[in-house]
Amino acid sequence: MQIPIRCFTCGGLIADKQEEFDSRVREGEDPGKVLTSLDVTRYCCRRMLLSSADVLDQVLPYYESLAERRAEFSNE
Repeated sequence: MQIPIRCFTCGGLIADKQEEFDSRVREGEDPGKVLTSLDVTRYCCRRMLLSSADVLDQVLPYYESLAERRAEFSNE
């Protein structure tokens, strides 16, 4: 998911920290400690990084199947 460039609440820059955050968490580091080391200390900014989820890969199959069904009905 593309994370917003700025925090919705305080306006702090957060998008520049997402890549490093994701890679370090995938390597097994504690997310809280990673955020602290990236100097993300406000709760609102931490929320933005912790709660982001890549839903595009989960939603895309539904759109593909919908397009297939529309094509089936238009051919009839």
